[in-house]
Amino acid sequence: MAEVAHQETHGFQTEVKQLLQLMIHSLYSNKEIFLRELISNAADAADKLRFNALSNDSLYENDGDLHVRLSVDQDAGTLTIRDNGIGMSRAQVIEHLGTIAKSGTKEFFSNLSGDQAKDSKLIGQFGVGFYSAFIVADKVTVRTRAAGAPADQGVEWVSEGEGEFTVADITKADRGTEIILHLRDDEKEFLNDWRLRSIVTKYSDHIEIPVKMWKDGTPESDGPDGEKIPAQPGEWEVVNKATALWTRDKSDISDDEYTEFYKHISHDFTDPLLWSHNKVEGKQEYTSLLYIPANAPFDLWNRDQKHGLKLYVQRVFIMDDAEQFMPTYLRFVKGLLDSNDLPLNVSREILQDSKATQAMRQGCTKRVLQMLERLAKNETEKYQGFWKEFGNVLKEGPAEDFANKDKIAGLLRFASTHEDSEAQTVSLADYVSRMKEGQEKIYYITADSYQAAKTSPHLEIFRKKGIEVLLMSDRIDEWLMSHLTEFEEKQFQSVTRGALDLGELDDEESKKAQEEAEKQVEGLTERVKKVLGDKVVEVKFTHRLTDSPACIVADEHGMTTQMIKLMQAAGQPVPEAKYHFEINPEHQLVKILADIQDEERFAQWTNVLYDQAALSEQGSLKEPATFVRNLNKLLADLAK
Repeated sequence: MAEVAHQETHGFQTEVKQLLQLMIHSLYSNKEIFLRELISNAADAADKLRFNALSNDSLYENDGDLHVRLSVDQDAGTLTIRDNGIGMSRAQVIEHLGTIAKSGTKEFFSNLSGDQAKDSKLIGQFGVGFYSAFIVADKVTVRTRAAGAPADQGVEWVSEGEGEFTVADITKADRGTEIILHLRDDEKEFLNDWRLRSIVTKYSDHIEIPVKMWKDGTPESDGPDGEKIPAQPGEWEVVNKATALWTRDKSDISDDEYTEFYKHISHDFTDPLLWSHNKVEGKQEYTSLLYIPANAPFDLWNRDQKHGLKLYVQRVFIMDDAEQFMPTYLRFVKGLLDSNDLPLNVSREILQDSKATQAMRQGCTKRVLQMLERLAKNETEKYQGFWKEFGNVLKEGPAEDFANKDKIAGLLRFASTHEDSEAQTVSLADYVSRMKEGQEKIYYITADSYQAAKTSPHLEIFRKKGIEVLLMSDRIDEWLMSHLTEFEEKQFQSVTRGALDLGELDDEESKKAQEEAEKQVEGLTERVKKVLGDKVVEVKFTHRLTDSPACIVADEHGMTTQMIKLMQAAGQPVPEAKYHFEINPEHQLVKILADIQDEERFAQWTNVLYDQAALSEQGSLKEPATFVRNLNKLLADLAK
């Protein structure tokens, strides 16, 4: 028994207490995954030691045989998972075992519903690792010592998974970590040798680090021919294949093995959506195994959260989260790269400047986009599931990855006036295939919400002519469209910006009616401009409206209201924007306005129409009180 000294008691983070209670209940139906998680952590610890020992082989402490061992004590009712990996210091123990070092914790708990089935899925997205031990144990003891530290700098961590844990200094002769699970009375099945071996084979066969269990020896015995069969001593027997999964032939790897390996590297409890395993030969030789998750993690939008692939060089683990091999807009991709070309002592600086790195990044990006293209083409419903989870991240692509802009554009999905639904199901190829004869542009509108986009007065003429418009209401859409200018040689055109020319789609009769309407209110634009003055760039007649009297329109290359809101939300200084005021000469209110001779009343009407248009476009007004006062005066006059 290790000698214990300097013992301290600490309280768990509130979130950890909640999570422990939730896991014990919600994951009960799949409780055996605790062993997968603990073996996975132990294998990671061995990987990290191997990497650190590249520059300091004394960390091996004359023991380079890295492994994980499982052992049981029937009398004590304990299961022990022991590794000889990197180990932990006292500070690391308190940090890693007393807190959840993950972003998104608050959002995670706000999403809990009390429904065990739903909540267990959330846990899977959140990733819990070590804490899964409490699914089967009512007490957990962790003994660890960091590689290279003196024997008397061992640490013991003990908790019953309630409100607190104790940390004490111990003497530990060997490096690494042992986790002792004091199993609940109704969980003694995990003391059974066959049960443990079957779990290891099921979940951890793919791990490169050997997972060993004790195999009892056999005494000397008589053979069938009377010859003596010598005694076999007991030994630690390797239970898993202990071969790096990605180095095996694809034909030898089952879907279940691919799925379990994904869970090992991602700590996600749910199955991946799809994956791609490739060996590349030529100028650069490397193997990639890339997964697309089924669910978005909670930290997807946290820019500070590390992302990237696991990097191996000649099967030696080098680093987690090697972000150089995957662009930011594909940060949801999990997986690994194993290169034969990078040096074993690879550093981040070398990675950033290496031509080999750039080639591998391009290759991995291309592979992921091809996976998504196949999914979108062959399994529409599955792709919609992917889009719902990761669509907004993919929309960052055209700005970041010019070389693959067309491929990314083909993967985008939008709501549109063709479908009476806010579901984003329309591809740009769908839109182009439905374009009217004579239509040269892809029309779209950005707004604060789907409803605001759908009911915008800017859509009136398009509805009248049966022209489809893409309805964009995600915050990133304005940014996306500033980088996406065309698709299949068709230019994009915002219906709220610049002059709208639908001349090719107008018949002669419509053009004559428009000219006649403008004649009837001749001189009105000059009078309105005089009233509004510097508030607008210009005032002109428009035929883009059918039911509304007026609208405001941004310059062709000016800032739209959505871009202004986006910049303001990001804390960016925004210059004062001025718009074109367009009035509909065919609308009854505009005809009434043209007939008003009283200049004061004319000014009131003009300001009300302008504020109405601004309210419809922007969702708010700078001076709402002035608008209300002008409107009330007009209502009072009309009531006389």
